[in-house]
This record gives sequence, structure tokens and C-alpha cells, in this order.
Amino acid sequence: MQIIEVKTNHHEEDFLEMPRLIYKNDPNWIPHIRQDIQKIFDPKKNKFFRYGEATRFILKDDSGKTIGRVATFINRRLSDTFKQPTGGFGFFECIDDANAAKMLFDKCAQWNVERGMKAMDGPINFGEKDQFWGLMITNFESPATYGMNYNPSYYRKFFDDYGFKTYYEQYCYYRPVYLPAQEIFIRKSKSLNEQGYSVRCLDPKKLDKFAEDFRTIYNNAWGGHAGFKPMESAQAKNIMQKLKPVLDPDIVYFAYHHETPVGFYISIPELNSLFKYVNGNLNWWGKVKFMYHKLRGECKTMYSIVFGVAKEHQGKGIEGLMIKYAETVVYPKKKYLHVILTWIGDFNPKMLKVIDNLECTKWRTYITCRKMLDESIPFERAPIIE
Repeated sequence: MQIIEVKTNHHEEDFLEMPRLIYKNDPNWIPHIRQDIQKIFDPKKNKFFRYGEATRFILKDDSGKTIGRVATFINRRLSDTFKQPTGGFGFFECIDDANAAKMLFDKCAQWNVERGMKAMDGPINFGEKDQFWGLMITNFESPATYGMNYNPSYYRKFFDDYGFKTYYEQYCYYRPVYLPAQEIFIRKSKSLNEQGYSVRCLDPKKLDKFAEDFRTIYNNAWGGHAGFKPMESAQAKNIMQKLKPVLDPDIVYFAYHHETPVGFYISIPELNSLFKYVNGNLNWWGKVKFMYHKLRGECKTMYSIVFGVAKEHQGKGIEGLMIKYAETVVYPKKKYLHVILTWIGDFNPKMLKVIDNLECTKWRTYITCRKMLDESIPFERAPIIE
């Protein structure tokens, strides 16, 4: 077997197409959009190259067939927030061969050690945590949501045998849209309305305003957590612009105390229910097929990609206020039947409590793993958000 660094267009094509070997007989696999993957490794399109670096590898067997792939990278802004310099890797795919997997892991470890890293996390993204983050360990019977990893069950043993440990668990949840808000949230909603709290849908004509509200809430809600970097205005606007083509204002909510933004609950249509028709390629023909099935109303699931409440307003039932408001907007239109909530880490007990109160069903579990490259440094789980 031979590991080759991706440097040519031919190697990149092998990297992009290799997963088809793994999942050719798996009806639940929906290929990632190749253009999404290409952007991540394009320094002109991925801002993380400003303070990091990334390298991709493919693994070939003795006959020259591509049987594995991986990308390894350093995000120095994130690495510097840990107790030890920590790199990462992701986009791991491998045939069911322990030696092949070990070769790929060894290459990532070597690459990170050469750059001064003392640990590496994976499988993660060379980008934001909302996509391509974590190893799937439960629910192999249904497709992944857009941008989330999907993998065979045998990958878990590869990670365990190599010495990776669970840095944190990630839980995705499911809730029927028709399920009414619990009585406690109805009571709290009325009380909060009387105290000057309100909820409104996103107005696409005021996207910059809502981007700034999003940034304000985000920085307040997650500030102080390990690995957190305050979001800047340009970043918030960029996020909203990227979401703009798929935003449905009926499922994007902001909560306010008088006019101060205090919470958001942002969902988008679950795009994989449409991307399954494009076979991983959003070229012009893929876009035609996407729009055709979108206009047919085939997407019946909404995907909640981010939810947050400013710290000083947590524990008051703001989440219930937004859920109750969503009930009055979404359910009467019958546009969506299901909602899947993006992952919540086990390091966030407050948010897990909220989910428990909403009577959501745990739908899928991922794990983010850590391997100590310097074994003299003790492994520690992700710190809990207080």
C-alpha cells in the first residue's frame, strides 16, 4: 500500500470519488456535494487558511486502486485555545482493513507532530463545527443530514484500536412538527410576553440587521467556553449570505427583550432530502434537478442548525417562547412535518436540559475523538460549559 499526497487534479478526483467504493451498496448514503469539499481545500475560498494549513492524502493498494483517504490540518486559532497544541484531521474514509486505517492515522499523526502538535482531534472539519464534524456511532439505518458525516460502523474500532479517546459526544435530536408545545412553555410564553419578550421571523430584506443580532447573541451565549473565538461582524454577514439561497423565513426566529436580541432558533430545509437526487455534484444539471424537486415540495423536514440564548436570559424559557411561536407559524401551513436538531455536545448540560424539556427524541450520536501525540500529557475530556 502507498500513501500519496493530493497535489494533482487526478489525485483530487480520486480523493472526491473514493467514498463511492465504501458506500456503493449502502442505500442510506447520500454523497457530500463535491463543490462543498473542494471549497474547504481551496485557500482562496476557505478563510481558515489565513491561520492554518491543510494537506490531503489518498491511499492506494498494490494494484493502484484508491482504498482510503484523509485530510489533516491545523487551525492555529483553535489549537491555541487548548492546554496543548492540537491539530486535527477529517474526511477519513477507508475500506474495512485495519492496516490501511493505521497507515492513514499514522500519516496524520506524523504530519501534526512535524508541526509541533501534541494532540490531534478527529474526525473534524477544516472549518466551522456545523459541518463534517464527528464520527457517527449510532443510527446507521437512515441518511445523514446535509453537511453531517456518515460512516460505516466498523470505523469505531479503527479509532479505538489506534488509541483515540472520546473528547466529547454529540447528540442529534428529532421532534415531530405537530407535537404541541408543553404546557409549561405555554405558561412561560405568556409570562415572557408580559415582561417585554417577543419573537419575530427573519426578514430577508434586513439580512445585515439580523446578522448583527445573530453575532450579538452568539458571542453572549458561547463566550468563555474553551475554543471559543468571538464572532466578528464580517463573519456573521458571511454566514447569513451563505445561508441566503436556502433560507426559509418561516423557520428562522429571533427573540428580543424589548429591542435587545436575546435568542435565535435557525432552521433550514433539510437539503439532503433534495441533494439525494444530484449524486454529489451541484453542477448546472445538478442545480436543475435540485430546483425541480424543491419546487415539487419534496422537502418535508426542517433542520435546526443553531440555537442559542444570551447567558443573562438563559433559564427563563426563551427556547419555549420560540418553539411556541414556531408552532403558530409552521404547523398551520403543513409545509414541514419533522424537525431534526443539529448536534449538541455533552459538554453543554444546559442545552441538553432544554432539549429534554422539549420532549425531543435522541436521533443520532457522534463522537469527536482525541489522540494524545505526546503521551506524557494526560488526556482530558472537553470542559463543561457552566
